[in-house]
Amino acid sequence: MSTIYDPRLPAGQGQWGASPPAGWPGPGGPPGPGSPPGDGGGGEGPGGHVRHPRRRRFLAAGAMGGLWGGTAGGLWGGKAISGRSALTTSQIAAQTDPGLVDVVTTLGYQQAQAAGTGLVLTPSGEVLTNNHVIRGATSIAVTDVGNGRTYQATVTGYDQSHDIAVLQLRGASGLKTVTLGDSTRAAVGQKVVALGNAGGKGGTPSVVTGTITGLGASITAADQSSGTAEQLTGLIHHNAAIQPGDSGGPLVNTAGQVIGINTAGRVDGASTEGFQIQSGQTRTEAFAIPINQATAIASQIEAGRSSATVHTGATAFLGVAIMSEDTAAASGIAAGSGAVVSGVVPGSPADGAGLAAGDVITSAGGHPISSPSGLQVALGQHHPGDSVTIGWTDQAGLTHSAALVLASGPAA
Repeated sequence: MSTIYDPRLPAGQGQWGASPPAGWPGPGGPPGPGSPPGDGGGGEGPGGHVRHPRRRRFLAAGAMGGLWGGTAGGLWGGKAISGRSALTTSQIAAQTDPGLVDVVTTLGYQQAQAAGTGLVLTPSGEVLTNNHVIRGATSIAVTDVGNGRTYQATVTGYDQSHDIAVLQLRGASGLKTVTLGDSTRAAVGQKVVALGNAGGKGGTPSVVTGTITGLGASITAADQSSGTAEQLTGLIHHNAAIQPGDSGGPLVNTAGQVIGINTAGRVDGASTEGFQIQSGQTRTEAFAIPINQATAIASQIEAGRSSATVHTGATAFLGVAIMSEDTAAASGIAAGSGAVVSGVVPGSPADGAGLAAGDVITSAGGHPISSPSGLQVALGQHHPGDSVTIGWTDQAGLTHSAALVLASGPAA
């Protein structure tokens, strides 16, 4: 398998340097629900293995059938256009740029920043981006490319399993929007253009061209800092050379219609273990979430309909950092034992209950926990103020249980 990078770009180094302590942002920890800011925090670049600024690695897992159905055109933004001549790359950029935003997140628990890209869906400031772009953010600043203004953003909701998030810009009005297309009409060999906040530099979006090389791709996205992994399916596989910072940016067809959201990229020959995105590196393979799939999730979030994968409203916070499964295994902890705590936020619910680094969380809310991902799922549907019973084993082998009231935390 080849390593795939997650295109979110760290815009700054935190108190731990280029990356936080292993596992800091895990589920129940900074990055996830119940944790501080999240897997590494801010956005990243186009198509990456890791989420950016937190690093996420993606392992190619073969192909899976079919893109999600349904037409995206007309839901938000400009109407889909059909039967028109192909636009030039410069025409596509001129049409698309005003509907894009640069997303810069502050990861307060990590003393760092990160950057990514987003798509404006409504004139009033509804923005679509990758979940990994905003995960773990304690504040989000969004600069609209169309008018040059910077807005503070709140998270309306997110779907971690499909890497989609919806933001709302405070005080926005009259914004230009992107033109949405129909991703079910994407075809292998079709020319595409990827735009985004490459390098987290802001300003005029970067533009790269390529072709669609596959449909229905499936990859496993492993987040090194949270220790979790997620399966992304039905992706558009293309070869535009996206860079860190392009995460959340559009994949556009020659009619100027957005048919996908760039989320990850592959670096051939890279190790499948411990890969870290290097700023300035380009990728020759990338993956985009079909726009129909993304807008279907956005519609659910907009309607306030939570589900097993979709979270709406404020994020609950437990206050622990979770060790990755690889790191736990290297420390002699058997796979399936639970979620290993690598750090606790002072003053958090976890701190008040007596959880400490080295403890292993074995249950949450009545659900057995065998992995970091399990903890993330168990806490993901909770909101601030919910009472959840956490069970754990300490380093002496003693078992504990405590009912905690979850606090309000950063985006998951």
